[in-house]
Amino acid sequence: MNIITVPFAALLRWLYEFTSSYGVSIILFALVIKLIFFPFQLKGKKGMMRMGTLSKKQQELQKQYANNQRKYQEEVQKLYQEEGVNPMSGCLWSFLPLLILMPLYSIVYRPITHFMGLSTEAMETLRETAVGLGFTATGGGYEQIFLTDFIHQNWDKFQGTVEGLIDVNFSFLGLDLSRTPTSMLGSFTFTWGCIGVVLIPIVAAALQLVSTMIMTRTNGQSPEQNRQMRTMNLLMPLMSLWFCFTMPAAMGVYWIVNSVFMTIQEGTLGRYYTKKFQAEEEERQAKKEAARQLRMEEAKQRAAEQREQEAKKPKKQPQKAPEKKVSTNEAGRIGDRPYARGRSYKEDRYDTKE
Repeated sequence: MNIITVPFAALLRWLYEFTSSYGVSIILFALVIKLIFFPFQLKGKKGMMRMGTLSKKQQELQKQYANNQRKYQEEVQKLYQEEGVNPMSGCLWSFLPLLILMPLYSIVYRPITHFMGLSTEAMETLRETAVGLGFTATGGGYEQIFLTDFIHQNWDKFQGTVEGLIDVNFSFLGLDLSRTPTSMLGSFTFTWGCIGVVLIPIVAAALQLVSTMIMTRTNGQSPEQNRQMRTMNLLMPLMSLWFCFTMPAAMGVYWIVNSVFMTIQEGTLGRYYTKKFQAEEEERQAKKEAARQLRMEEAKQRAAEQREQEAKKPKKQPQKAPEKKVSTNEAGRIGDRPYARGRSYKEDRYDTKE
């Protein structure tokens, strides 16, 4: 985890020192992370939409091999290989935002040892100094956040105490980003500072729902595949709601910004790849039609050449009609008797010799 946490903490720390705003640094952090992982998510989006274009062919294979599941799986894999599609590519990259949450949560959750990068000995020194000034050490999970906020309120007394100490102001647009919405519900008041923090998880869940809906519409999936993804589409907003309610408001801000960027990304890439795949399909059909026309022209040319060769061949002389032979029946006929005469017939054979 430190392999990811340390560079992310350095990035967030640099952004905070550059902007002097914890909320703006969170927004810029989300933007930088989005740009870093954009090439991978671009590949994932392309693979997912390509899978959508193959849904009709896959349904045809399913009908053709309805009684042979093994053959169906083989043909589907063959189809994926021919089209250069990896069915897992789109799913894997869609979970990247979740992988970023854990190291970012550690950075927000432990601002002294993770965000500032101070040692545990420095943490103890700061705690002892704060207790001497009236700070109550809770020892709980959010102690570093409370201690960091106490240091900000009494910065003149802590400045220079520990090398590398940073004055962190969690206030952003009138909201305390170190507070969790659940803690605000316990002492709810009709003030913007309280209402705004409670609204963060609701806004995050709503934007996550919009993002998943746009993703579903632009992926080119079949209605059956969309029905199968319906549970996931509902699960993500609910998970966003739960995460942002139980985590500091800074995490909710990151989730909101990430959802906004994701919505823009999905809509833009969806339109881009839809036009691109349509152009590729039209080009493929044009090539097929050109190949068909070429075959027809070649067939016509071969037929013309064959007719030309036939015309060059010498014409056959007409054969003479065979002479009509006298029928045996007519030569041997006597009256109504067609074979009355024999081969040795002599008309005067039985005449009386004088």
